[in-house]
This record gives sequence, structure tokens and C-alpha cells, in this order.
Amino acid sequence: MARYSEKFKGRAVARLLPPESAAVDVVARKVGIGAGTLERWRDDVQSMPAQGRVWTAAALAEPEEARASPQATRQDRKRIKELEREFLRKDRALAETAALLVLSKKVAAIYNKGEDE
Repeated sequence: MARYSEKFKGRAVARLLPPESAAVDVVARKVGIGAGTLERWRDDVQSMPAQGRVWTAAALAEPEEARASPQATRQDRKRIKELEREFLRKDRALAETAALLVLSKKVAAIYNKGEDE
């Protein structure tokens, strides 16, 4: 039987509560546990007195889950545009190569047919 840390349990349960308010089955699938287990964890947390619940969804968020800064967002958008341009360039080069290959096969077929006669 797997053992989960309190931090892991808290983060999973926090996804069920506002502001995220995700469905139990969705969160259970994402974190890789059974829906019944997650419901039991949620019931345990909700049965605690309000003073015992000092955490919130924001307090449990890992740094990588935190919202990106506007500067990071701009950099990400710039990088995405660069990658899209590079992808388009490579896609066009691949299409051109494929067309040249087809043409070379047609030319070879025409000349080979002429030699057979």
C-alpha cells in the first residue's frame, strides 16, 4: 500500500477546493490515485476545525506551478514565434525535397522507359 506525504495529500485536496474546484475523478486521474482515496482525504480535511486548516491552494502551490511573470510570458511568446518560424521553414524545405524526389523519380521512369524500347 502506497504512502503519501501530507504535502502531497494537501495539494491534491486543494485542487478540489476553491478557487480551482476541480472534479474528484479528474484530480484523481492527474495525481494517479483512486477517486475513493481522494474523497476520503477531502473528508478528513473538511472534518478538521477551521483553525486546523491553515493552508490554501495558493499556499500549497509549488514554485513551478506559480503564475508566470509578464516578462517571462513575453519571452515565452517570443520563443514560440521563433519556433513557429523555424518549423514553417523546415516544413517548406521538406515539401520542396519531397517534390524534387517525386520529379526525379518521374524523370528516371521516363528515361528508363525510353531505353527499354
